[in-house]
Amino acid sequence: MDDLERYIEERKKRSAEFADGFEIGYEQFKIGVILRAAREEAGLTQDDLAERLHTKKSAISRIENHAEDIRLSTLEKFAEAIGKRLSLKIA
Repeated sequence: MDDLERYIEERKKRSAEFADGFEIGYEQFKIGVILRAAREEAGLTQDDLAERLHTKKSAISRIENHAEDIRLSTLEKFAEAIGKRLSLKIA
């Protein structure tokens, strides 16, 4: 465990508010990372994907970097545009 991980764990222990906020933010961050990795795996740039979705590169960047409150329909369109299928799991 590195210094940052230790700091985060300590803050979570001291503050429930920090812990809740961190987990929500981390989940949103992971969604963006997954979307970006899938786009790159498909060999597409943000410009390529924007063209396929009839939108702007800035919209793709926003999806990948700020995935909070992203609509399921947007995720479905994103997946279809990169040649994938969206699968949702509730655990």
